[in-house]
Amino acid sequence: MKPFLTVYGHVTVDSIMTVEDFPKLNTTVDITSKKTFLGGTGTNIAVTAAKLGVPTALCALVGRDLPAEYRKFIGESGVMMDEFITVDGWETSTAIVVNDSNLDQKVLFFQGPQGYATQIGIRMTKMASQSEYVHFCTGEPQYYISIMKAIHNLGMKIAIDPAQEVHRLWNSVNLPEAMNYADYLFCNRYEADSVIRHMGIDSIADTGKELTVCTKGREGSTAYRYGEEFNVPLVKGGKEADATGAGDSYRAGFYAGLYHGMSVRDSLVMGSSVASFTVEKKGAMSNIPTWEQALERAKNYLPKA
Repeated sequence: MKPFLTVYGHVTVDSIMTVEDFPKLNTTVDITSKKTFLGGTGTNIAVTAAKLGVPTALCALVGRDLPAEYRKFIGESGVMMDEFITVDGWETSTAIVVNDSNLDQKVLFFQGPQGYATQIGIRMTKMASQSEYVHFCTGEPQYYISIMKAIHNLGMKIAIDPAQEVHRLWNSVNLPEAMNYADYLFCNRYEADSVIRHMGIDSIADTGKELTVCTKGREGSTAYRYGEEFNVPLVKGGKEADATGAGDSYRAGFYAGLYHGMSVRDSLVMGSSVASFTVEKKGAMSNIPTWEQALERAKNYLPKA
């Protein structure tokens, strides 16, 4: 089976903690809860998309320390792992995620081999070259640009989604270069400020891409398609417990909508629906819905048949 979607991004071991308020410098606060999960932008998007029925490949570099149960979980979710590669001499990416009572986050992040892919020298283009959509999230910018150059004439849609790395790894040279090969851009409201600065534009509406999506937490999201702006509502679910991975599941739900034949606008609503499940439990993949469950929750936000 060929992948409908290929995802490039980190496979990460996440330690997720909760505090009432973030500590001031040189002070201590109590952690009220702590759990360790499999995470990473690449894992979150690929696993969620696969569980929603989308034929999905994950292109990722990991260390030999990745727990066997995590590797097994990814494979059993249905993700194609042809280019899921273990690199000797490296430890797997790690994130320490701290949420406060408002669900705001602070993160300490270890890149692992995905952040040094050019140095490692392993080219991963097999799965992407067969896909209809290729999604680049966190990882080494120059490596991703080299892959984009290699595949961009093959007819697939390419999305760039630099996430929090847009603030420190992407800049006014490499982001415009990557955007030359991208059809879609994903970001949140905070990342949009860095995109605007790096691109030298006045507004996130001015990227010139076929589709630009800016998520805004509890305010839903705004999309710009061929110059047309439209708002995507927040699909309401149960009580929020943890925002980790909500943006990733939004992306997965979007691709699931496209795979199931929906329009771009309705697919974004499906992204919002899938994200509403994610925030109900701690851990980005602890509450992945079925496609039918996501569709049921989204039905009042979609056009009536």
